[in-house]
Amino acid sequence: MRVVITGGAGFIGSHLVDRFLRDGHEVVAIDNLCTGAPANLDDAVENARLTFVRADATAGLPVQGHVDAVLHFASPASPVHYARLALETLAVNSTGTAHACDLAERTGARLIFASTSEIYGEPAVHPQPESYWGNVNPVGERACYDEGKRFGEALIATRVRLRALDGRIVRIFNTYGPRMAADDGRAIPNFIAQALAGRALTLYGDGSQTRSFTYIDDLVDGIARLTAHEQARGAIVNLGNPEEVTITAVAGTIAAAAGVALRVEHGPLPSDDPSRRKPDVTRARELLGWEPQTPLREGIERTLAWWRSTRSAGA
Repeated sequence: MRVVITGGAGFIGSHLVDRFLRDGHEVVAIDNLCTGAPANLDDAVENARLTFVRADATAGLPVQGHVDAVLHFASPASPVHYARLALETLAVNSTGTAHACDLAERTGARLIFASTSEIYGEPAVHPQPESYWGNVNPVGERACYDEGKRFGEALIATRVRLRALDGRIVRIFNTYGPRMAADDGRAIPNFIAQALAGRALTLYGDGSQTRSFTYIDDLVDGIARLTAHEQARGAIVNLGNPEEVTITAVAGTIAAAAGVALRVEHGPLPSDDPSRRKPDVTRARELLGWEPQTPLREGIERTLAWWRSTRSAGA
């Protein structure tokens, strides 16, 4: 296959590049590097089957020739980044998604859109199945991301209904692993950076809010399965870990894995931060034969090992 991956130098995008190259495919990675990092592709660039294009998906996707799959993963994805790049986040999930749809339709490729569990907002249904419509603040500080993704889903679903697009939507729940940036702003990279620096771990609110954390390799495997599926046109699939844990428990796991005493400090809870998050992954099990394989402690230890090796190499 020839696979186009927007956001290919990002956290998830770069792991997808590695996976499709490892599976023997040709990959075109597109990124404007507003949040992605060239270092994420250090290994991949040695592969002759990778072409990297520095471009902004909102201006179009400069890809010629045949394409078998378009994976649209270009978007700021952490509160720190989409607060700084709010208008860009809206643009890449609307105009950028339209360009991804155009490329997929023109070439007859499958389109996989990276949506998010944030489309469920502050959920009134728990755990969250794909049939749940969500409870989202459309004008709040997080709306650029939440509503941007919801618009992207609406655009794809409409083009699947009215045109020839073979579109598939993956709703990604909290994912972690190597290549997360230290300034990412999400819980696990924050805690790891603080633990390794010998600082107190910052809990926003009282730490009782819950999340469901998926290790990056498990997520990428689910996306690859959805891409390869012959009869998934129009599918919307949650990919996440149904093991729900409190943020306080995650802090304790990271401190223990890092070999430091757990010390915490509390900060104010961000606006519209959801209190609970847990996916119903029944559809992923039935359609893709997928479920996460990596326990949280094991994934944390792998991530810590990468973090330490990267810090050592940069010292």
